[in-house]
Amino acid sequence: MTSKASQVVWFHCFSGIAGDMALGALIDAGADIDEVRAMCERIPIDGWSLEAHTTMRCGIAATKASVLAEETTVVRTVRHITGLLEEARLPERVRQRSLAAFNLIAQVEGRLHNKPPSQVHLHEVGSLDAIVDIVGTNSALEVLGVGEVLSSPVAQGMGMIRSAHGLIPNPPPAVTEILQGVPTFGLDIAAEMTTPTGAALIATLATDFGPLPAMKIQASGFGAGTRELEDRPNLTQVVLGQTTSPPDPGQPVMLLETNIDDATGETLAHAIDALLESGAHDAWLTPIHMKKGRPAHKVSALADIALAKQVMHTMIDETGTLGVRSQQLERWPQARVEEFVEIDGQPVRVKVSAGRTKVELEDAANVARTTGRPVREVISLAEAAWRKRSFGGDSPDGNLPGSGDPPTWQPDHTA
Repeated sequence: MTSKASQVVWFHCFSGIAGDMALGALIDAGADIDEVRAMCERIPIDGWSLEAHTTMRCGIAATKASVLAEETTVVRTVRHITGLLEEARLPERVRQRSLAAFNLIAQVEGRLHNKPPSQVHLHEVGSLDAIVDIVGTNSALEVLGVGEVLSSPVAQGMGMIRSAHGLIPNPPPAVTEILQGVPTFGLDIAAEMTTPTGAALIATLATDFGPLPAMKIQASGFGAGTRELEDRPNLTQVVLGQTTSPPDPGQPVMLLETNIDDATGETLAHAIDALLESGAHDAWLTPIHMKKGRPAHKVSALADIALAKQVMHTMIDETGTLGVRSQQLERWPQARVEEFVEIDGQPVRVKVSAGRTKVELEDAANVARTTGRPVREVISLAEAAWRKRSFGGDSPDGNLPGSGDPPTWQPDHTA
């Protein structure tokens, strides 16, 4: 089993987040601004430009992304913006992520103003700079190859701020609605820490919230807000890297193998029995062809590392091989217990695991030889006896009623 690595970015919103701060942070972390600008230029609107420059906030170097746009009286709805994005032929992930942000804003504004989302006029969010901020941020994620976005809790300010509708409480009602279900916290700062654009980006992009996840860090960056704050840097931070989800640890085992071309079938069969008796978990033969086309067998044994040397000596002694090779592996054995039932007064072992019962063939064969019953009949009787004792009746499929969990009962050796 191998672990899987994925490209991830974590937004640290300790001073909130705005669209230009998110975009600036990603550019600061390495997203090529020319590539980001080229994607945004696919949008069929004119009168804007995207620039970025280095600045300082409380002694920390950061990138300030600025969208310079001509003033216009055009007021756009989400339907207008959807049409623009469809016409732009953006990369599919950029288009989907951008549409998700605008649709969320439209739904929230619709609830706040008691209008259908399609009829809501997106004043600040529908402006050229907001459109470029949202599409630019998603373009930067695409340039960086980010598959998953995570975030810290999002900071909010307090007091009153001015909007297109006049003075409104801070955090703005739209931001509070957009961030429903997102962890947030308040700061005693009379400034808009998180804007609707920034809130929509985080709410639609982030799949989980919390501290910096375990990752191999590749880059980081800071995006600067416009305002200077007195007691903290007005920044949004991003950390880019790869998270690795380790597989469930398996049981370490040693695989021992040798190739044999000069042993009889009887010798090889005895060698398999001897390997199992010496402590191997399993042992088997594989037909192979060796040099000069000679038919041969590969003798394999799987053993605990502590018993590997013991099993290796058995392999050498029983096959006469001139050498053994080894390889350390992991295995994931399923939980099982061994129980006994009686058939015609003789004990028969039954191995029980989640979703399966299996009768020990050797025991069934002994009963068959003694009683004259066919082996398959003895196996069927043993399975039925185990089901009756365990569940008080027959189970139609011969298996446990569940297949996902290991057995919780204890072995019963009293039969």
